[in-house]
Amino acid sequence: MIASTAPAGKGPAGKGSHRQNQVDPLAPLRTPDDPPWDVYLTGTVFLDIIFTGLDSAPVRGTESWARGMGSSPGGVANMATALARLGLRTSLAAAFGDDHYGDYCWDALEHGEGIDLSPSRTVPGWHSPVTVSMAYEGERTMVSHGHEPPPGEPAPECPPRARAAVASLAPGVSAPWIAQAASNGTRVFGDVGWDDTGAWDLAALPDLRHCEAFLPNAQEAMRYTGADCPRAAAHALTAYVPLAVVTLGADGAYAVDRRTGETAEVPAIAVEALDPTGAGDVFVAGFVAGTLADWPLADRLAFAGLTAALSVQEFGGSLSAPGWSEIAAWWRKVQSVEGQSPVALERYGFLAELVSEELVRPWPLRRAVPTIGFRRSA
Repeated sequence: MIASTAPAGKGPAGKGSHRQNQVDPLAPLRTPDDPPWDVYLTGTVFLDIIFTGLDSAPVRGTESWARGMGSSPGGVANMATALARLGLRTSLAAAFGDDHYGDYCWDALEHGEGIDLSPSRTVPGWHSPVTVSMAYEGERTMVSHGHEPPPGEPAPECPPRARAAVASLAPGVSAPWIAQAASNGTRVFGDVGWDDTGAWDLAALPDLRHCEAFLPNAQEAMRYTGADCPRAAAHALTAYVPLAVVTLGADGAYAVDRRTGETAEVPAIAVEALDPTGAGDVFVAGFVAGTLADWPLADRLAFAGLTAALSVQEFGGSLSAPGWSEIAAWWRKVQSVEGQSPVALERYGFLAELVSEELVRPWPLRRAVPTIGFRRSA
């Protein structure tokens, strides 16, 4: 396990942090005939309001004051932002409310992060879903409110051409765009959440057959397969999907590629976790970036784990997603740690060819906290 002494920042990342991004991980592979987008995804955008600096969970019948607060697009925006900050050309189809919250989220994603929203729509008379997240003791408690958007909003019948798509799979639900995207050559990465039905039946995930990769966490993988350990579960999942990636929490991640017979396991990076919101989305984004860049399987796992580790050191979901300047700062910092394991450093040696001194900003990074409604000075 590599030791990271990089201290956590004091607040979420503000709009425009992607402007620091000077790395295109797919540059060596790009051709004039490429699809217009690297990654396409669709889902629900929430307005996230994050309270930070709480000493403990709220106590019934009392009022708690938070020392910090941030606002940001959440939900599927967590994944979209993480992908965009890693240099991937990202297109998002989502419904946005026609309220101030919807306007804020649209502006933050389109202008703040450079995400293509041409497949998205503003829905008249529909208010934005909202999540309030309270972070304390390395955990979070969330309260959400919202209504389902009108049927058919906003996923287009024909998804745009893209190298890859990230699909959120749900039991008993089939999304026609997934099959269509796969038939057009898009590489589909399947994400999944907790099965509230309790069935844990892989047959109930009909779109899994269109996926190149499936990325559950350890508990989800074991429940879906009946295996007694996550590594065995990963192998069992390859009967359903070519590439199985199982996240192991503090133990890192394990992957099996059925097509090559290759396996890889990378330990986690030791960090102080302030807020785990969005860490799973950031992990998937890092793995997608490495896969599209055609990196070795172990490098993809290491990179995904690194991006997730950097994200939990910041508060918020989309706001905590790291860009290349954060990755470059971490890489320079850990090389200076006295007594650092040479083997652990070698594991991340592939970063040396990707980052440069020009990317590095002073550490620790101080990030702006965005607030809705501030007037801009002339």
